[in-house]
Amino acid sequence: VQLQASGGGLAQSGGSLRLSCAASGHIFNINTWAWYRQALGKQRELVARITNLGDTNVVDSVKGRFSISADNAKKTVYLQMNSLKPEDSAVYYCNADRVYYYSDSEKASGISDFWGQGTQVTVSS
Repeated sequence: VQLQASGGGLAQSGGSLRLSCAASGHIFNINTWAWYRQALGKQRELVARITNLGDTNVVDSVKGRFSISADNAKKTVYLQMNSLKPEDSAVYYCNADRVYYYSDSEKASGISDFWGQGTQVTVSS
């Protein structure tokens, strides 16, 4: 299973960006998707989460500005970021938790969590 994140880049304060993260591999189910971010010199923090039932939550610092959605058929999660602020600048990571998958190399199924490679978001003031 691999996660490929995209959509990061440079935005002006007040602007918007949309991040995407697509999962590939033999995946039967993804229980929960999440976006995390890690600013320079800081710990990685949760930004938003969505379950396979569509329940979402976002952290207070981005509430009203960011929204998370997922397309289960495409095994893709999105993070729509509006009204960006310089403090939103960070590397954003997607996470797929409790993924039920089949491994060709191991010839077995399993449940695990996976991370994308991270995409840089930079917001200029």
